[in-house]
Amino acid sequence: MEIVGYGAMLFVGVTLGLLGGGGAILTVPILVYLFSAPAVMATSYSLFVVGISSLFGVWSYHQKKLVDYRAALTFALPSFIGTYLARRVLLPLLPSVIFHYKEVPFTKDQLIMTIFALVMVGASASMIQKGKVIDAAVHKVSQGPLLLVALGLAVGFVAGFVGAGGGFLIIPSLVVLARMSMPKAVGTSLLIISANSLFGFGGDLLAHIGTEWPFLMGITSLALLGTWGGTRLAHWVPASQLKPTFGWFVLVMGSYIILRQWAA
Repeated sequence: MEIVGYGAMLFVGVTLGLLGGGGAILTVPILVYLFSAPAVMATSYSLFVVGISSLFGVWSYHQKKLVDYRAALTFALPSFIGTYLARRVLLPLLPSVIFHYKEVPFTKDQLIMTIFALVMVGASASMIQKGKVIDAAVHKVSQGPLLLVALGLAVGFVAGFVGAGGGFLIIPSLVVLARMSMPKAVGTSLLIISANSLFGFGGDLLAHIGTEWPFLMGITSLALLGTWGGTRLAHWVPASQLKPTFGWFVLVMGSYIILRQWAA
């Protein structure tokens, strides 16, 4: 299964390059189901892969002046707090067995994967709808910096808990609340995701969770290689057509994970 896992990490990178985000949400299921990693370790490794891959994509947006650093700072600082609370406070407090149902234990790893699957379902809805809900909301919601800070805190908490970048939450927030164009929101989101993810992973390093660096660098290199290839393919394959299809795929995967965790 590991060979399939390495191929899947390459696919994650290609998806990131083609769509500008979304593909990294598959990293945790790949690590858990194809590499048999514990859920907490998988979320930590995912933060590193997501952080490096997003940082790789920021440069091209920076060159096009499509990164709003002030909005990124407003969003990222409270996001750091949310990530810290999730990884260094909540996760260590959770017991290894959350509860028993008919003498069958529901474990901490199962809880993480269930919540992660719910995040996948939410992300899939954002991709399938292709921004229609966002466009409608722009005309109804006024700019709110305090709300942007609150959303930064919430996104950081969710991203820290499940090890995902949270781009499907960040981009709508920037478009609706900061009045950004979609290209600038994507570039700014990549910067926020990279900073937040690497901050979360750095906290894990300080906590001495144990990191297999050769393995982690290997899967990260594959994701970066795929990202590079995906950016080249993006000139011929329109993301507007791919994103809904990928959204349905993520929806099926998220639903499968929920059923698998509760069936267990």
